[in-house]
Amino acid sequence: MRISVPTIPHVVSSTKTNTITPAAAIERIASHLASGSVTLLTGAGVSVDSGIRAYRGKDGRYMNPNYKPIFYHELVADNSKGRAFSIPHASTATPDSVTGKLRSYLGYPLVRDTQPNTTHYALAALQHTGHINHLITQNVDGLHRRAIDHLWDDARTDARILELHGTLHRVHCQFGHVVSRDEFQDRLSASNPKWKAFVDELEATGKKPRTNPDGDVELEGVSYDDFVVPECLACLAQGRYNTNQKPELIFFGESIPQSIKERSFRDIERSDKLFLIGTTLATFSAYRLVKHALELKKPVLLLNVGPTRADGLEGIDKIEIATSRVMRDVVRAVLGRRASIDPVIVSLLNNGIHRPPLDDNDG
Repeated sequence: MRISVPTIPHVVSSTKTNTITPAAAIERIASHLASGSVTLLTGAGVSVDSGIRAYRGKDGRYMNPNYKPIFYHELVADNSKGRAFSIPHASTATPDSVTGKLRSYLGYPLVRDTQPNTTHYALAALQHTGHINHLITQNVDGLHRRAIDHLWDDARTDARILELHGTLHRVHCQFGHVVSRDEFQDRLSASNPKWKAFVDELEATGKKPRTNPDGDVELEGVSYDDFVVPECLACLAQGRYNTNQKPELIFFGESIPQSIKERSFRDIERSDKLFLIGTTLATFSAYRLVKHALELKKPVLLLNVGPTRADGLEGIDKIEIATSRVMRDVVRAVLGRRASIDPVIVSLLNNGIHRPPLDDNDG
């Protein structure tokens, strides 16, 4: 089986774009959103200001040159390698040994504790006012939900936010039993007191490992062989011993459930326009939604720093500028006076962190 890692074609990644002033960007984005009926599609770039690294840098290349994802067929294979990966790890775990057993356990606390940034809350304001009526995200960090969950109940959030690639915050076994990630993390800690002490030391010293958007970490010189994965309690209650569990993520080579795929297409069809933020569209699951919108003659606006797979497509209006420089002012431009007198909107526009991760060369 040959499965390739999603990339941006070189001819696209070398495309040059013109610079734009924040004022001009705000005007163009506000004009696109003002009439409402917009579906929003977001990628890893949206969460960078929360401290979560994107996969790719401004040149469109992977920031980790040794990037080696774990593929779904390796995860589920009925052999030693498959059994080694039948655990709760992230989609970029290295398939060289049993490293997947621990890497997500070490990386998840960073994602769990990360807060929504100013862009998340600005977008939540536009969701709350109905200008963005559907949000599709490739991110698995749950930050879009956290930015608006104090305003909406679970049913409304589930109906308006589609997590295209799943979430880190739930774990399921091969038989469909689901538990919260926090509960599973606690069970992992109880089963691995040595590694729990290691995590506590990392948190106490502030020496957090490099973490990818899906919660996978980069560690060198560490042996993972003694990491214990607890059994699924629901399976155990049925008389079945089963440690084959993973986060509700879509792994490379794994198909998106048909119901999710169909809903993503419906969300495009139900809106008049498409707005893209912080995504290179390297994964086909996102790129095909853009193609679908273009086929339906819907206006498409793309806000992303660096090259994308859609560069050069006819019908794409692209703006290159950091979202944190414009999105709150976009909300003010769209909502006018309401942005300064509506207490909910005021609160959203005054909320959110801005803590982008340090570059690898920084201290």
